[in-house]
Amino acid sequence: MTYDASAREERGAVPAAGGDRTFWGRLASWAPYRALVQIATATPRRQFLILAAFPVLWVLTQHLGPMLQMLRVSLTDAYPVAPGTEQHFTFDNYLRFLGDSIFWMPFFRTLSFAFVFTLCTLILTYPVAYFLARHVSPKNRMLLLLMLLIPFWVGEIVRTYAIMILLGNTGAVNLVLKWLGLIDRPIPFMYTSFSMGVGIVYLTALYMLLPLYSALEKLPKSLNEAAADLGAGAWTRFRRVTLPLTLEGISSGCTLVFLISTGFYATPVLLGGPSTTVFAETIAGFFHVAGDEWPTGAAFAVIMFLAALVITTLFQKLMTALRKGDAK
Repeated sequence: MTYDASAREERGAVPAAGGDRTFWGRLASWAPYRALVQIATATPRRQFLILAAFPVLWVLTQHLGPMLQMLRVSLTDAYPVAPGTEQHFTFDNYLRFLGDSIFWMPFFRTLSFAFVFTLCTLILTYPVAYFLARHVSPKNRMLLLLMLLIPFWVGEIVRTYAIMILLGNTGAVNLVLKWLGLIDRPIPFMYTSFSMGVGIVYLTALYMLLPLYSALEKLPKSLNEAAADLGAGAWTRFRRVTLPLTLEGISSGCTLVFLISTGFYATPVLLGGPSTTVFAETIAGFFHVAGDEWPTGAAFAVIMFLAALVITTLFQKLMTALRKGDAK
C-alpha cells in the first residue's frame, strides 16, 4: 500500500506531503480556469482571434490611430480649439498647398531626393549583400552581419553627428585628402545635398541590405552553375539569372528606403542647407507656431503620406509585372 502511494507521488498523481505547488500550477488545475480555457480555445478560429488580438490592438492604437487623428486635424480650421470657439471642418488646408507654388519645390525636392537616394542605396548595398550571401562561408556570415549591424544600435541623431564629424572641414575625409596632397584647402562637403545624401544612404542602408541578403541567400547556386555550363558569361548570368530572381528583395528594400527617406527630418536639418529644404521641414514649421497652423501642417503631412503611398504602390505593381514577365 505504501509502495503504491509513493509510485503515484513520483508519477505526479498525488503531490508530495508538505510540497506546495506554484501559483500557475494551482491555477492550471482550477476547474473554472480550465473550463474558460477550453471554451476560449475550442476552435481554431477562436485560437487565431486570441493570438491576433494584441497585434491588431497595437496597430490600431499605435499606428492607424495617430494617422486618423492627423487626418481629422487636417480637416479642421483650428487645432487645438480655444475655449468658447467652435471648430469647423474645411478643405482649405489642402487647397492652400495646391494654390501656393512655394510649397511645391520642397515637396518635389523630397520625392526626387528619395528616388535618388534609394537608387544610390541599392547600388551600394547590392554588392555587399551579394558578397555576404554568395562568397562568405555560412559560419562567418552571422559574424559579418553582426559587424554591419553594430552601427545601427545607436540612434539616428548620433549617427548623423558621426557623418558631420566625418565630412566637416576638419573631418577625416578632408584630412586624408590633404595628407595625400590632393587638396590645399578643405572641401565644403557639409550643408549640401551631397552631405545629406551620404547621411540618408548611411541611415537607410540596413533596410536595403537585409531584404537583398535574404533574396540572394535563398538563390540556389546550381542555377548559376547551369548557366555557366551553357556558356553564359558573368554579366549574362547576373542579368538573366541573379537579378530577375532577386527582384522581390529589390522591391522590398527600395520600398522601405523610399518611404523612410520621404519622412526624414533631423538628418536634413543637421546635414542639409538652405538649398536642400525638404517637405518634412516645411511641415514641422507649421507645428512650431500657434494652433491655427497645425491643421495646415497635418494636411501637408497627409499629402506627403498619400504621395509616397501612391508612388510605392505603382512601383510594387511594376515590380510584380517584371517578375511575372521573367517567369514566362
